[in-house]
Amino acid sequence: MKLTDTERTVLDLITVDDVVGLASALIAEGSENPGGTEAATVAVLRAACETHGFETVEDEAAPGRPNLVATLPGGNGPGIMFLGHSDVVPAGDGWSRGPFAPQVEDGRLYGRGSTDMKGGLAAVVMAMAALRRAGVTLSGPVQLVCTVDEEDLGLGIRKYTAAGPDRRFAACVVAEPTDLTTVIGCRGDSYLELTVTGRAAHSGRPGDGRNAIDATARILDLIRADQVRLSAEGDDLLGPGTWSVGRISGGEGTSIVAAECRTWIDRRLLPGEDPSGIAEDLLASADLGDGISASLDVTMEMPGFRTPSDHALVTTAVTAVHDVGRPSSVSGWTAACDGGFIARDHGIPTIVLGPGGLNDQAHQANESVEVAELVAAAKAYALIVLRLLAA
Repeated sequence: MKLTDTERTVLDLITVDDVVGLASALIAEGSENPGGTEAATVAVLRAACETHGFETVEDEAAPGRPNLVATLPGGNGPGIMFLGHSDVVPAGDGWSRGPFAPQVEDGRLYGRGSTDMKGGLAAVVMAMAALRRAGVTLSGPVQLVCTVDEEDLGLGIRKYTAAGPDRRFAACVVAEPTDLTTVIGCRGDSYLELTVTGRAAHSGRPGDGRNAIDATARILDLIRADQVRLSAEGDDLLGPGTWSVGRISGGEGTSIVAAECRTWIDRRLLPGEDPSGIAEDLLASADLGDGISASLDVTMEMPGFRTPSDHALVTTAVTAVHDVGRPSSVSGWTAACDGGFIARDHGIPTIVLGPGGLNDQAHQANESVEVAELVAAAKAYALIVLRLLAA
């Protein structure tokens, strides 16, 4: 699509130095999670937003862990939400440079969070700043919602979702790393904690007890069988739901019949799947015998979502990426993200679109993002807003 004069004006206001400068400042603040240390990063982000004239509001999801909402006002029509998170996974070992000492080398910005997802946050802010500086008139507001704790239990998005958006939104763009592919659907995720209780006895007379480990094994057999079913019924875009047993702990000693066994399970979800219902169905199908009890608790849930490929948000995003000179395509994601809450709980059409590689950079040592891709992301975000919120 040929760029309009207004679009060219806005894009010319987005510079490498501005995007890289803000991304670097965010990276330098750390905010590793677990740790609950997002406040310093949020302070930098809020200061940048206020410098560019946005309205900002903080709301603590937990003590010292603030969500941030920054708004570029527009008309009274539905707006566009950009969604991101301020935390990063722990840096870990294996770095050849300081993980929180951002530096540009050979056209890439290095540092923990450069890809996931402080680069994306910086791109959103600079897109919003260019729109404001250009003085464009928009039919609705543009809002950045930055949550805490995305990398762990999702405290931030749960707090935000419970209160609900303060405005109407026609679209949500999650700025997570997709290599600027327009992701129209994501699997969800859930953590399940299985506790099986039996009765201890001497191992010389195991029949006197009720072995919780044996009973757990029967439940795990059901999980394996269900995985076979799921694999045969996989979604054409997102693949199948999956089970993965991550940790197990049980028993007190070799000579004692195990009275308890606990298992921690990851269950990836297709859009519309309910982990509580999945847990209930699994236990209902388990024949554990007398003297055995079991509970299966959902300790974390991130819903999946899917937006039709012909939705205006999708087609606009694909065209915008193409028009800033980057390869453009549509795909699905096997990962989960906060966008599922926005789509499920508030009915807002959602995509994931951001700079950086999920599989080759995020959560890895020497994480980096291409500088040119950061700038292209900011320009694509600006075009999406201009084309969907033309007054």
